[in-house]
Amino acid sequence: MVKKIIVMVGIISSFMHADDIYERNCVPCHEALPTSLQGMFMNYLLVYGGEHNFKAALKHYLKYPSKEISVMPDLFIDSFGIKAESGLSDEELEEAIDIYWEKFKVFNKLK
Repeated sequence: MVKKIIVMVGIISSFMHADDIYERNCVPCHEALPTSLQGMFMNYLLVYGGEHNFKAALKHYLKYPSKEISVMPDLFIDSFGIKAESGLSDEELEEAIDIYWEKFKVFNKLK
């Protein structure tokens, strides 16, 4: 019986660690919002342009969220509010943002 429990805990924890930091920390909070993560990506891309500015701006917002620096429309913010400050370390934020960038970047994907 104890062996079965240990095996089940091992299997469950391996599934929990199978996802990357982006999937574990970003996706669940955004699932209930009417704007997709891809839509938010496009907003950041329109405002900040290239990869370096995009990533720096997003990291700053995630560390110090405020209405003044959000790229989302006022109506969205009034309806859903500003996100809570991220509890991720700088390294974890950078890893999650890198994954986010790679997932939705449009450069080299247009034909």
